[in-house]
Amino acid sequence: MKKKLQFLFLILFVAIFAAACGTESESDNSGSDKEAEAETITVTHELGETEVKKNPEKVVVFDYGVLDSLDKLGVEVTGLPKQSLPGYLEKYNDEKYENLGGLKEPDFEKINEVGPDLIIISGRQQDSYEELSEIAPTIYMAIDTTRYMESYEENAMLLGEIFGKEAEVEAELAKVKEDIQALNEKAKASGKNGLIILANEGNISAYGPGSRFGLLHDVFGVTPVDEKIEASTHGQNVSFEYLVEKDPDYLFIVDRGSVVEGGESSAKSIVENKLVENIKAVQNDQVVYLNADYWYLSGGGLTSVAAMVEEIQTALE
Repeated sequence: MKKKLQFLFLILFVAIFAAACGTESESDNSGSDKEAEAETITVTHELGETEVKKNPEKVVVFDYGVLDSLDKLGVEVTGLPKQSLPGYLEKYNDEKYENLGGLKEPDFEKINEVGPDLIIISGRQQDSYEELSEIAPTIYMAIDTTRYMESYEENAMLLGEIFGKEAEVEAELAKVKEDIQALNEKAKASGKNGLIILANEGNISAYGPGSRFGLLHDVFGVTPVDEKIEASTHGQNVSFEYLVEKDPDYLFIVDRGSVVEGGESSAKSIVENKLVENIKAVQNDQVVYLNADYWYLSGGGLTSVAAMVEEIQTALE
């Protein structure tokens, strides 16, 4: 009897010990899970330094180039401004995505209601950075046009790090860099020059190297017809006489009115008129109307930059 009791006590002791170890192990694993969930990275950007939780669940995006990249990577967003949404990102007009105001006028009350884990902004919202930062961690991810490709790659890799999509980002960047190299070689070998202009409500603005659309020259390799164009976001106002004077081989046109809410497309009537009908670009059918969704609204995205490369590649064929 005594031996039986000793045996039972031994079994009981082993069972209690095993249960304790299991509980401790579960506790350790639970702690690891919580640590993984709470993992953060420090993002240094133009407007400050922000602690960002990895794989945030509720993401608010105010830059269509970033939205483009997240869409390409299969990352869901919670809300965005739906004003002037690029046509190829039309799915974000769905009611399941919160409409959070305008590009220049965020709806702070609505953003508060959403309770985001991360807010991503660019140039149009930089004045609201402090107010947005009080709601949730906010990072600034505008493209630096003076170093377009470096800025574009840095933004893409940052998104890859935040959302655990590093491999996908590397694959996309490798492909676009290969296509850019081929385009650059083709553009330089052509021996032809070009000019890119923005058509806007009856006016035209020219863009040169280092400007908003300067990657045409700086990255894609198209020789600028004018090296002295003032580099700025809004471009240098020019006249039709200027187009005649410079007489570019290629004239690339971004039509703002075709994509801005309430705007009307007028680029053809502005540019193809009696004053410029004899410039080489018109005479040789080398006036190229670029997709303003990519060039004006969502530049710097994984999809948009690849599409921009393809447009210029096709134009030079």
